[in-house]
Amino acid sequence: MSRRRIGFWYRLAAVIAKPPLVLLFKRDWSGMENIPADGGFITAVNHNSYLDPLSYAHYQYNTGRVPRFLAKNGLFGKGFVGAVMRGTGQIPVYRETTNALDAFRAALDAIERGECVAFYPEGTLTRDPAMWPMTAKTGAARVALRTRCPVIPVAQWGANLAMPPYAKENKLRLLPRKTLQVKAGPPVDLSAYYDLEPTPEVLREVTETIMAAVTALLAEMRGEPAPATPYDPRTARLKQRRTGVRPQPPAPAVCESAPGQKSGENNQ
Repeated sequence: MSRRRIGFWYRLAAVIAKPPLVLLFKRDWSGMENIPADGGFITAVNHNSYLDPLSYAHYQYNTGRVPRFLAKNGLFGKGFVGAVMRGTGQIPVYRETTNALDAFRAALDAIERGECVAFYPEGTLTRDPAMWPMTAKTGAARVALRTRCPVIPVAQWGANLAMPPYAKENKLRLLPRKTLQVKAGPPVDLSAYYDLEPTPEVLREVTETIMAAVTALLAEMRGEPAPATPYDPRTARLKQRRTGVRPQPPAPAVCESAPGQKSGENNQ
């Protein structure tokens, strides 16, 4: 796979972040052959821990196609954080715009320049009690239909065991040493939607198609079937209003890797 120019700031971030990741965690990576060698593309990634952006970025960095994450534009101001965000080519999301597609204009530009744009379609940490991907927002679908670029599903597991979401104590659980699993799948076939008007219904169907691919990868990784339908926080809130029963936050999952699966130490 060809390695594109990464740049000083991304290499600096890697120098800082990679040593503790290599030291503290095992890795089980697969599917790098599905990452395009050239041209712009989208990765759609599940989100189950505050730690998993580092886990995924480590994986993606080692493919030679560094990810451009979407982040709120307020992070791109003055100071060291702003300098790193700009220097590494991260993409500001302009939340104040009223047009949903205009909010991703920088992502469109990045893909046209041949970059990898990483989407967390769920928009936040999953609220599913079993840590499966929940219903997602349509941003990745909008950009995918506009650019017709490859959409690579990426599933990850393990960061949620080291730093469980919604835990009472927001701290790392390093022992026993956890395995950070990341797997990329083949591009999602969205060609059936390219000539359709991007109505809310079409965007929702495209989003569900993308997330189904991500969930299928995660099911392979975990060695167990996924729920028939994804968890929907809006439905849970409506149920709470009707019943008065407050939904419980997700409990930390207990399995580290799929049954019978050995953890790899590849591509440090």
